[in-house]
Amino acid sequence: MDKSAARAHIKLLSSRGRELLGVEHAILGGAMTWVSERNLVAAISNAGGFGVIACGSMTTELLRSEIRATKSLTSKPFGVNLIVMHPDLLDLIEVCGEEQVGCIVLAGGIPPRSAMRRVKELGASLIGFAPALGIARKLVRDGVDGLIIEGTEAGGHIGPVSTSVLAQEILPNISEVPVFVAGGIGRGEAILSYLEMGAAGCQLGTRFVCAAESIAHPKFKEAFVKGAARDAMPSVQVDPRFPVIPVRALQNEAQKRFVETQHSVIARWRSGELDQKAAQLEIEHFWAGALRRAVVDGDVEGGSMMAGQSVGMINEVQPTSVIISELLEQAEDALVRR
Repeated sequence: MDKSAARAHIKLLSSRGRELLGVEHAILGGAMTWVSERNLVAAISNAGGFGVIACGSMTTELLRSEIRATKSLTSKPFGVNLIVMHPDLLDLIEVCGEEQVGCIVLAGGIPPRSAMRRVKELGASLIGFAPALGIARKLVRDGVDGLIIEGTEAGGHIGPVSTSVLAQEILPNISEVPVFVAGGIGRGEAILSYLEMGAAGCQLGTRFVCAAESIAHPKFKEAFVKGAARDAMPSVQVDPRFPVIPVRALQNEAQKRFVETQHSVIARWRSGELDQKAAQLEIEHFWAGALRRAVVDGDVEGGSMMAGQSVGMINEVQPTSVIISELLEQAEDALVRR
């Protein structure tokens, strides 16, 4: 097989994903708070992929502004990622509808049917996250147009199951809608392997943090370039009575202080100084604003350095178009070598 045949084969394998997203390459940008904003999102879409705005905790007007600003930088399709726990979820969906966003990704939990129904009524494509086969089947029944399965190798908030296991569990059993694979993907050979297993495309987040167009602080990017896979570890829970949602991030002083803080707070609870609710809130409050401090301000020791295990495959800051071209070339070369 020569390069042109390899390219055509990859396009064939990813045809359902490309058709759903309306793009040249079925590569989604993972929605990363403070990172996946207008500049990176537009750069991914302009390079033929599918950029996704991370709404996070934005207000409706901030989201509207971000969508419009992204449209000023690209004429290509892009989407918006909304967290289902956001108190204004339905209002945010209305903003997406008013601004004619073509694809909405509902993340952070099982989406309420009212939200899913409204997305469909507005004419947007709906993509949901499936952490297990049963949930994948439920989301398909409820009307999603596509699914993302994301393994524990990913950065940020993570589930307990690896990408490879999720892919084996879900891809052979879900054919009704395109399924995109995410978590720990940093090279084109991995994209090819998941396409051959039945995926319609892949989502990458960590790989795009060090894109030239990313507004992440230079110190944040430098930590990613220097980081190894084993440096991106989940946050530690000291006591199951005080649950901590696992977050994968590069280890730094803040991670160490978080463990110390949990021990200190739990000791105060045991002594009767704090009730359980107050202790839980104090533990949860530790990370308030920590991601912004790292990404925007460059506080790489005191902030949260959310990163997936694919961080070890980042060697330099590159333009987004080069990153996508490199991924595709790696996939094509793998086919040619066969």
